[in-house]
Amino acid sequence: MIGIVLAAGAGRRLRPYTDHLPKALIPVDGDTTILDIALRNLAAVELTDVAVVVGYAAQAVEERRADLERRYGVSLQLVHNDKAEIWNNAYSLWCARDLLAEGALLVNGDTVHPVAVEETLLASRGPEILLAVDTEKRLAEEEMKIRVDADGRVVSITKLMDPATAYAEYIGATLIEAAAAPKLADALQATFERDPHLYYEDGYQHLADHGEFIGVAPLPAGTSWVEVDDHADLARAREIACHY
Repeated sequence: MIGIVLAAGAGRRLRPYTDHLPKALIPVDGDTTILDIALRNLAAVELTDVAVVVGYAAQAVEERRADLERRYGVSLQLVHNDKAEIWNNAYSLWCARDLLAEGALLVNGDTVHPVAVEETLLASRGPEILLAVDTEKRLAEEEMKIRVDADGRVVSITKLMDPATAYAEYIGATLIEAAAAPKLADALQATFERDPHLYYEDGYQHLADHGEFIGVAPLPAGTSWVEVDDHADLARAREIACHY
């Protein structure tokens, strides 16, 4: 199993930080960036072969590659998304489709979270695709919300869901078993071919709609995390990252 970090997006709402850097390289604790935390977490659960999907300002990641490898004891492979600035992340994850065959722990490159997230996913292995979810957070329009059935199967995952009907928020971390790789690659391709602006979570919905079991792993109570989309999120990330 390998680690995969999606770090191709431009992060326009975080300018001027992202004028020349991808969102994943924004510092959140001194010199420690979002990508640093992702790699540190993956190394802590012994996932030291890591692919980083890059696109916008990819050279900035390349320039730090050797230092990141030394700092965290990881081996980094950069996967280039040539449409990062015009298409959404369903295509971004599809770019790493060949690596999914090894099984992967996927984390979004804009999510600041503690290693408890990776530990929870690995401790809950069973379903071929397993989503880390927050069942405590009060939800609104922006969050990636999910509904599950009585068996814990994801039946809906979308930002468009009425928050009052949601079970939890998907936090941007997924355990993908090797057996799921071909089905997920096909679902992602069907998704971006339908609309290149869709999310990889829409690929999960495609699988759910076709009868695949996607499970959930609720985070431990009180887990502090944040998806960094704007300056308010960044301020929150800087409040919590120093405590990991």
